[in-house]
Amino acid sequence: MSVSRRQLAMLLSAIAPAAAQQQGSLPTRVYKWEDLPVRERGENRQRAILDGKTGKDFPIEIHETELAPGLAPHGSHSHIHDEILIVREGSLESVIKGKTETLTTGSLAYIRGGEEHGFRNAGQTMARYYILALGPKK
Repeated sequence: MSVSRRQLAMLLSAIAPAAAQQQGSLPTRVYKWEDLPVRERGENRQRAILDGKTGKDFPIEIHETELAPGLAPHGSHSHIHDEILIVREGSLESVIKGKTETLTTGSLAYIRGGEEHGFRNAGQTMARYYILALGPKK
């Protein structure tokens, strides 16, 4: 596959804001849905919304995932930061600390850092949800 200089320039201009955000404090600005870069993994898609630190130097990262029926974004895992998951559309089966529950549209899950968790699309249509990662990644 060949990429023209024009296509490369368009791609770089699309990902530059996300890369710049990781350098320091996030600027006050609007993040338009149509401008967010999309990463595809098979039937699933992910949009990086923001990644950086607040004006008070607190790390925050937000992304949206579109998950096909029956699929999981990855296996069960844990990490140092806290997470908030908000279901925008569809339903997700969550397993948090060994307890299984179904999250429907509008539902929210809060996962403290260090706690084992995983999700999968339990419905027959695409599930869309937001992840808000709060705190340091390492």
